[in-house]
Amino acid sequence: MRILYIDVDSLRPDHLGCYGYHRDTSPNIDRIASEGVRFENNYVTDAPCLPSRTALWSGRFGIHTGVINHGGVAADPFIEGRDRQFHSTLGRTSWMRCLRDIGYHTATISPFGERHSAWHWYANFSEVHNTGKGGQERAHEVTPVALKWMEDNAKKDNWFLHLNYWDPHTPYRTPTEYGNPFKNDPLPKWLTEEVRQKHWAGCGPHSAREIPGYVDKVDWMKGFDLQPSQASSMDEVRRMFDGYDIGVRYADDGIGQVLRALEQQGVLDETVIIVSADHGENLGELNIYGDHQTADHITSRVPLIVRWPGVTKPRVDTALHYHFDFAATMIEMVGGTVPKVWDGRPFTNAFKSGEQQGRDYLVVSQGAWSCQRSVRFDDYICIRSYHDGHHGFPERMLFNVKNDPHEQNDLACEKPDVVNHAMELLDQWHAEMMRTATTPTDPMWTVLREGGPYHTRGNLKAYLTRLRDSGRGKLADELAARYPQECA
Repeated sequence: MRILYIDVDSLRPDHLGCYGYHRDTSPNIDRIASEGVRFENNYVTDAPCLPSRTALWSGRFGIHTGVINHGGVAADPFIEGRDRQFHSTLGRTSWMRCLRDIGYHTATISPFGERHSAWHWYANFSEVHNTGKGGQERAHEVTPVALKWMEDNAKKDNWFLHLNYWDPHTPYRTPTEYGNPFKNDPLPKWLTEEVRQKHWAGCGPHSAREIPGYVDKVDWMKGFDLQPSQASSMDEVRRMFDGYDIGVRYADDGIGQVLRALEQQGVLDETVIIVSADHGENLGELNIYGDHQTADHITSRVPLIVRWPGVTKPRVDTALHYHFDFAATMIEMVGGTVPKVWDGRPFTNAFKSGEQQGRDYLVVSQGAWSCQRSVRFDDYICIRSYHDGHHGFPERMLFNVKNDPHEQNDLACEKPDVVNHAMELLDQWHAEMMRTATTPTDPMWTVLREGGPYHTRGNLKAYLTRLRDSGRGKLADELAARYPQECA
């Protein structure tokens, strides 16, 4: 069996045609979806980038691997200590090792390991093709590497290729000559002028007044014409949506070239095609513009589209799944065995038969921009903030993701019983995770003891001055009272 795993960084499902988006961003991805299974409720366990891919490739929650941050102690896996064997646990049980053990040749075309110094992520790849720009690659720089790989390997059997596109990730950088296919298309209806003004009065890194981070101007934004620095008007909001959607379409064009290469090699109909992402992307939700800072529905939910020749028929799976549940399913589908250490649970028989079989609830986490754990259950997501990433979030938020997918109406005060139920589920999950942990420390508490998420550290003092200078003194006072140790 040949397996192509297409990993599009920062790709949110609701900006794809096959998930109902009104703009034509993804004709090639839509073609794959029309021949396979589209998963409606697939969530990463740990966001953003480094924690997410570590969890997927290890089959384990960040609370078990130790990786939940982008810097500090919790950006590296737990040290196994004196009981470490000649090969580490990851070396013996990674997703790629499970495929290698049954004869698969595993390869990646991605700069991800170098971008995040995630050397552990390379475990058990037979080949590594680093495209060399640390995540600043554009599709026309990635696709030729993939086409050459297909030319050399497509007709061989039993390979797995991880192909990584970055175009929807900020800064939006599709070549100017590509144009704007969406210039006459309406914006998503939910982000109105009223919403923009509310955000303008708010705070936080990558909020409406500070899209690059904690400020509105940074050197790295020079030359990126599609990237706004502030949501100062609806025209600038359009720049954000257009810049993101153009990036999606540009990556989709590259995917189309790869699919045509497989077709020319005569193996497209014999190749499993999977499309997914490491996390989604908030495009205004929770007043976060073009980033992935929370354990919310938008950042944590990712597309999963699977076309498996001879197995799948066009359908939609609405059950709750973690991203590594399908990795576990894939291992069984190709004749392997899911390691006992994995937290991922296969649903192989249900995948083959078309049944709906998922989790009763999910717990998703964020530790790089905020410290949050959230419970996704029924129609709700309940977000528990231990550190709000300087956004001023309440300790608990509750959203009905069916009726309010863009998280505009916090129901926590209206539905305390639902919040309490969510917190009971979170406690239940946490107790089980610590009972089965090999290290007695929850890395979330490590991040908090270190001074908070990596991307917020050392930024608050100067940001309070900016808030006061821009008429947001009340917000500055609230943040200063909440985080006095960060103001020293």
